[in-house]
Amino acid sequence: MGDTSGEATTLNNLGLVYSDLGQKQKALEYYNQALPLLRAVGYRSLEATTLNNLGLVYSDLGQKQKALEYYNQALLLHRAVGDKSGEATTLGNLALLERNRGNLEQSLQQIEAAIKIIEGLRTKVVNQQLRTSYFASVQGYYQLYIDILMQLHKQQPSKGYDAIALHINERARARNLLELLAEANVNIHQGVDSKLVENERSLQQQFSAAEFQRVKLLQGQYTNKQLDNIKQRIESLNSQLDDVQAEIRVQSPEYATLTQGNKFDKLVLTLPQIQQQVLDDNTLLLEYSLGKERSFLWLVSKTSITTYELPKGADIKTVAKTFEKELLDKKDSAAIPEAGMKLSQMILAPVASKLKQKRLLFVGDGALQTIPFAVLPIPQDTQPLNGNQNSTLSTQGNVPISTSSPTPLLVQHEILTLPSASSIGILRNKFIGRKLAPKTIAILADPVFSSDDRRLKNTPKPRHDESRGDDECLNLNRLENTEKEANSILSLVPSATQRFSALGFAASVTTAIQPNLSQYQVVHFATHGCISEKNPQLSKLVFSQFDEKGDNIDGNLNLNKIYNLRLPVELVTMSACKTGLGQNVQGEGLIGLTRGFMYAGAKRVLVTLWSVNDSTTATLMQNFYQKMLQQHQNPVAAIRAAQLEMWKSGKGPYYWGAFTLQGEWQ
Repeated sequence: MGDTSGEATTLNNLGLVYSDLGQKQKALEYYNQALPLLRAVGYRSLEATTLNNLGLVYSDLGQKQKALEYYNQALLLHRAVGDKSGEATTLGNLALLERNRGNLEQSLQQIEAAIKIIEGLRTKVVNQQLRTSYFASVQGYYQLYIDILMQLHKQQPSKGYDAIALHINERARARNLLELLAEANVNIHQGVDSKLVENERSLQQQFSAAEFQRVKLLQGQYTNKQLDNIKQRIESLNSQLDDVQAEIRVQSPEYATLTQGNKFDKLVLTLPQIQQQVLDDNTLLLEYSLGKERSFLWLVSKTSITTYELPKGADIKTVAKTFEKELLDKKDSAAIPEAGMKLSQMILAPVASKLKQKRLLFVGDGALQTIPFAVLPIPQDTQPLNGNQNSTLSTQGNVPISTSSPTPLLVQHEILTLPSASSIGILRNKFIGRKLAPKTIAILADPVFSSDDRRLKNTPKPRHDESRGDDECLNLNRLENTEKEANSILSLVPSATQRFSALGFAASVTTAIQPNLSQYQVVHFATHGCISEKNPQLSKLVFSQFDEKGDNIDGNLNLNKIYNLRLPVELVTMSACKTGLGQNVQGEGLIGLTRGFMYAGAKRVLVTLWSVNDSTTATLMQNFYQKMLQQHQNPVAAIRAAQLEMWKSGKGPYYWGAFTLQGEWQ
């Protein structure tokens, strides 16, 4: 057809495929066929891309000088045509090449230039979902940046490269969350076209209605076409909502103020800021970065930083997943799974001697975001290879695992988890000047989920299709022990004016979203939790799905609704399954219910990492609240004490280890 540019594009893509298949010479042939065609038609941006791809192949073949020549040609061309994304890609490749050649200083300059471009491109994406996906796609650059800095630190321990690497690790994680929390401090709807605000509200209502319709459809008879149609509608509404919210940010004077002067960038804390604004004398930060070739751990106290090199991320992930599986497979075993002992030696043994009896603040990465650190056994002590107390780098190799009965980390430490250290800094800004709510506790528990619930009168039992597996939140069982849980907690607050309860039919979404809940210091939800790893907006707490007349009602408190709550409370407890999980987005972390309640104003959130047993959970919660409400322990100390009691009574970690506290400990 004479489509020379299309032909050249296809030749370049064929080169890509052959390179991925490991057929490097074949890849070179196709790239070299593409180049003259691209030059003939003046397709300079793709010419630059092809030159970059040639550099990659020569680098893989070990011909580093030839690779360098092609990268430099590509870089000049990317700059000439103003292709910032392409320029960042080639700079990243140059940085990797120079690092592998041992030219660390030069490599550092190139990766810094690449990151500067990436950060600039990221801020231009106003749509939150697109910004998140873009940021996920460039995480490899941050990992390389950290690796280069840590190799420089190994060579020059006194130059502070480890502190810079920690700051870069903070810049690489949960950035959207930081910006959302900053937004929560202002009214970004102020000064925005009222029609746009109304459109947002309408789309949120339509989204909730469509999700309610999907659940109703799945509870009866339906066709695949009907189900596909409603799923497509939900996806469409979600996309429209993202676009409208992006337009609101574009129009918002308050949002513009936030983005001026690199204020968003300043949300990410440096080492001195973490030490001054986040940590106290009794708290240590353990922050992880899992890399392709090696991983890193920063141990930060109020006055020092110590760094450690750990095994590569894939090895840590394998053991972490085995640990999680063994915990769930051996529910009734009081012993800590063997994989937990191995994982502890991999990620905690290097710092064992430094932990003392301190409070531990964990900022995990990848698979470490979903493990119960409290359950990990106290590791055997291993000393760093070089003994510089203030700033060291040690390598963790094959460490022998103790055969004695392991003791969980919880015995010696209070434990919290966070998506980033910087998130505490911004949360504390939200709490400045905030008055303590006047009342003590509000509880929603024991909702009515099904039409065959005995609390419903004269309602026919629906037909159930046992083959349906589309939604784990269909045909939910009553959680009878949550009524016991609620009543035992309420009994700890003698004054009726200080407590509020909504049980059974009253435990509805309507009750959950009422403004009155903000009058209570603690809000406790005891119900089913349903987490969507594909679409975080569908993650939800499920409340009563029937009213007293037997009519089906919307029982879904999904993430969109949670973001619209105003809950300036001391603690939100989600005594439900898997509430600490969510969509795991590289660079952003777990997007789910936790960040929704933090956005709504919760100072701290108590969540679960797996499906919990409602009977033992009721006991754990009673002990937790007894220590908090009557002994006046803070929530971190109280949950630790309650979990310790359960461990000492012989209950396995499955029954108490799922609960983890996120947020403020002070």
